[in-house]
Amino acid sequence: MTENLPVVTLNQGASKRAEHGHPWVFSNEIRMDPATKALKPGTAVRIMTDNSAPLGVAMFNPHSLIAVRFLSRDPEAVIDGAFLEGRIASALALREKLYDAPCYRLVHAEADGLPGVAIDRYGDVVVAQINSAGIDRMADDLAAALISVLGVKTVVLRGDSPIRKLEGLEESVRVVGAPLPEKVEVHENGISYRADLALGQKTGWYFDQRDNRAFMGRLAKGARVLDVYSHAGGFGLACAVAGAVDVTLVDRSESALALASQAAEANNVDDRVRIHVAEAFEDLAKRRDRGDSYDVVICDPPAFVKSKKDVAVGVKGYRKLARLAARLVAPGGYLGIASCSHHVESDAFLAQVGRGVHDTGREASVLRRAGAGPDHPVHPQLPESAYLKFLALRLDPGA
Repeated sequence: MTENLPVVTLNQGASKRAEHGHPWVFSNEIRMDPATKALKPGTAVRIMTDNSAPLGVAMFNPHSLIAVRFLSRDPEAVIDGAFLEGRIASALALREKLYDAPCYRLVHAEADGLPGVAIDRYGDVVVAQINSAGIDRMADDLAAALISVLGVKTVVLRGDSPIRKLEGLEESVRVVGAPLPEKVEVHENGISYRADLALGQKTGWYFDQRDNRAFMGRLAKGARVLDVYSHAGGFGLACAVAGAVDVTLVDRSESALALASQAAEANNVDDRVRIHVAEAFEDLAKRRDRGDSYDVVICDPPAFVKSKKDVAVGVKGYRKLARLAARLVAPGGYLGIASCSHHVESDAFLAQVGRGVHDTGREASVLRRAGAGPDHPVHPQLPESAYLKFLALRLDPGA
């Protein structure tokens, strides 16, 4: 029961951010007495101000910089299977309004009221990427709640993210329910993709680019397309299905490109899709030196900036990427480029891309400046949760 939960008290003057709705409390804001220090990571606790005013119920980890992650602002909330089912049902209700097919980001951490976990749905299979000690302690209850609310057959509990080290968690991947199929279909924008949910990156697919893929597809009819950092072919296959005459997918992962090849065949566009295993910057430079040209070039790289100390150097990577990619875009053609580095602000990303294009002596106009789709809601107190930046530019707009 809630009345039996341990109490964690904030230091004097340290409660303002939490009182204003921030979902986290940092370790230096907490009164770390011996009893508090002894609590096991992930313990459910009641949070109190220094004058004993209740702030809510949270997950607590005395060994993490983010020591408190709020679960509910109701100080009497009971954190159990029913609580998890309620949060999942609420998230599901939103996604069912947004999407016809059951393929989407189901839970986006704090913005859906379940901090420290991202949950993606692939029809009858759900993958939960668990990054906090609190959710890790409730992993079995979470799997049961997902099966109960969604009626899915398989839940994959993936605990293989580097972020887990910050919570003191070891790597672990478990399957609950029916055995996981070796490969699953991802239905998005009328296209059937393929994903590896056990060994693929993150949860196996990147639903966050759904709307941006559709946008670039609209620009690709009759076009020659180069999709760099293609992963399993998200952007490139969207362009092929939309009518591109030739699509080249470039990625260093042979396994990801194998999935793209399977999807190309399934969508009857394999005669227009070519696969190339290569490191992105080297490949772009070789194509530049050969004088290659494409009507549409798309670059969706992994995060170049993984910590604040790397921002000054890392942002220059986007300038270099834009410069190399822009040289391959035909006059009047289009460049799509993204950043998933949450430490890089949107304006800084735009500035670096703009400089990269300018380095080539070309002009550009921004057609689209966007983030993730609505199945990736943003918590208003966590601007870093708006991690994705995407730009679509027309080069030489007067051409």
